[in-house]
Amino acid sequence: MAESAQTTLPTYYIPHGGGPCFFMEWTRGPRNTWDRMADWLRHLKDGVGARPKAIVVISAHWEEPTFSVTTGQAPPLLFDYYGFPEHTYKLRYDAPGSPELASRIRGLLATAGFATGADAERGFDHGVFVPFKLIYPEADIPVVQLSLKAGLDPAEHIKAGQALEPLRKEGVLIVGSGMSYHNMRGFGHGTADSEIFDAWLTEATTLPDAAARNAKLAHWDRAPAARRVHPREEHLLPLMVVAGTAGQDPGRKIFDDHVMNVLVSAYAFGAAA
Repeated sequence: MAESAQTTLPTYYIPHGGGPCFFMEWTRGPRNTWDRMADWLRHLKDGVGARPKAIVVISAHWEEPTFSVTTGQAPPLLFDYYGFPEHTYKLRYDAPGSPELASRIRGLLATAGFATGADAERGFDHGVFVPFKLIYPEADIPVVQLSLKAGLDPAEHIKAGQALEPLRKEGVLIVGSGMSYHNMRGFGHGTADSEIFDAWLTEATTLPDAAARNAKLAHWDRAPAARRVHPREEHLLPLMVVAGTAGQDPGRKIFDDHVMNVLVSAYAFGAAA
């Protein structure tokens, strides 16, 4: 993609909620459980600044042996959730893909020493289309999804993010989509653990020195309550990629909310308001 020196876009780690939670009547708790998060996502683009030329989303819901990208021109949707109302399997998000951006991503990762893969058939999973139906509902900005890498090594994901940092100067918005709390057995009664871990995560993410920040995030599993909050780390690792793409930009918490009795947070790096 052609480089533009005018604007360096911010980069984000966002919560994507529970399944299609923003597009249904929620019955697994109070009806307004997800309302505040949905409203925040609707206004996220206000802090982006310039309209992105394209978007890269690292979702918790795609893992491959190597970092892989979607390369289709018109990716379908992958309804990778279960037990929700029938209408939630008919949602639409017809954002185009970008084979050009996918190739650029693979090139940057290859230069950093990573083998990569491409998938021309895969659709956007719910970690992409559910939040982005709120963030950019017009679905008129090209989107490429980037997978996690099997093994879930946080240092590797930070390094991959560092390789992708130049995209931010090329008009590309990079978003990690996960949940800062993700223990399915803990939802409903994991308040204390979520708050303990959230305090640690916020401190780590907002360290002013990027090297210190990345070193701390690479050892996230040493944090208090870490494995009670994330028995498996796939919903946290999109943050590692985003922290890598941040370069020297400071991080800050830009949203938090208690949902299903746990604390969930979002973070930004760069120029976001």
